[in-house]
Amino acid sequence: MALTRGSFNGYEFDRMVVLFSMVDGERMIPCAVSTSAMDDLEKAERVPPEQRELQFMRLRDRIEQRAAEKFVAREFEGTPPGIILRSLDFRKAR
Repeated sequence: MALTRGSFNGYEFDRMVVLFSMVDGERMIPCAVSTSAMDDLEKAERVPPEQRELQFMRLRDRIEQRAAEKFVAREFEGTPPGIILRSLDFRKAR
């Protein structure tokens, strides 16, 4: 089953990540993308904290596509297991 869009769960300043979720059938998959990855994708300087949600929404399709690829590859991290996206994840040849 393919992952589907979940929810935007906020910006976590201490970890410098945007939290979101993806859905696999009935199961919610916790995900995070680093703010540096989002800035790299947009070739932007540091985006202010209050603009992180808008930035995520602009990049959402690309971020979720990469999260789905990591899900299929079973590249989980953390407890509970989830998907974490970094700048490096968007540099790999597809």
